[in-house]
Amino acid sequence: MKSFRLDPPKSLSAKVMLRLRQAIIEGELALGAIIAEETLAQSFGVSRTPVREALNQLQLQGLVTIRPQVGSFVFRPSPEDIAELCEFRSVIEPRAAELAFRHDRDGTIAAMAAAIADMEKALEKRDNVAYGRADTALHEALFTHCGNSYIEESYRLAAGKIAALRTNLSSPIDVQNPTSYEEHRSFLRFFEAGDFAAFERLMVAHVTASGRTYVKVLEERAGRP
Repeated sequence: MKSFRLDPPKSLSAKVMLRLRQAIIEGELALGAIIAEETLAQSFGVSRTPVREALNQLQLQGLVTIRPQVGSFVFRPSPEDIAELCEFRSVIEPRAAELAFRHDRDGTIAAMAAAIADMEKALEKRDNVAYGRADTALHEALFTHCGNSYIEESYRLAAGKIAALRTNLSSPIDVQNPTSYEEHRSFLRFFEAGDFAAFERLMVAHVTASGRTYVKVLEERAGRP
């Protein structure tokens, strides 16, 4: 298993949790992979206790599945889970965008524009991890600037899974095809104009297409020998 390094401060379990979260989102730990506590503890140079605590926190975020007497695994969503997640996004993201427009239009535009610039750089390098990070940053900007802590927190409950699916399943395709990038530029254009009917139509289509991609890629991987 890959050697992991920790950055300061926070509690030990929190540091382990954040590093594991990053590893899952960025594909260092594959979807559905078994997570060996003892191996992780040795890799981090810690006891098994903070590793267990970190895994429990990640289970609450939906990124880890703990099966008593069996082991811990990186989550692997079912088609039904993906459909529900996409439905959630289709409902909540357009509303967050409207609130962000009213609460902090300029700050949201700046954050979205920065994310699109990073997406363009990632496209040039065919760097799917960097593309996934930038894609995530653009969508999260809607919630960071929406001015409603309840809506922001609701999104945070699913944010890790959304980011992991994006980076692991769709970003490798997106960096080979400009469609996703152009759609995100359209999100910014619609947001700047305050055209939330168009924004919502595009969001629903974008999220629905992403869901189909997730299911297709997972099915293709499951069919590999």
